Amino acid sequence: MTFNDVLIKPVLSEKATALREQNKYTFIVDPAASKIQIKEAVRKLFNVKVEDCTTVNVKGKIKRLRGRPGRTAGYRKAIVKLAAGETIKAFEGV
Repeated sequence: MTFNDVLIKPVLSEKATALREQNKYTFIVDPAASKIQIKEAVRKLFNVKVEDCTTVNVKGKIKRLRGRPGRTAGYRKAIVKLAAGETIKAFEGV
């Protein structure tokens, strides 16, 4: 698995924006990726020092379509804490 395969996309929400003030960045990641692989991918792709990585498995919501219950797709989210003074330029101004 390459570094580009580990990180799928960044999360741009109000909560993720508030976490950036604490130097934490949020990404949707591959469900098979480990915390060590996520840390390495962020370190290599953005040239920053990673202190901590927290992962969350988000379950899909139950929805109905034509009266039949179904479920939206679940995903895995990673919250990455960077060292003091480090920032990711791609998130600036978003």
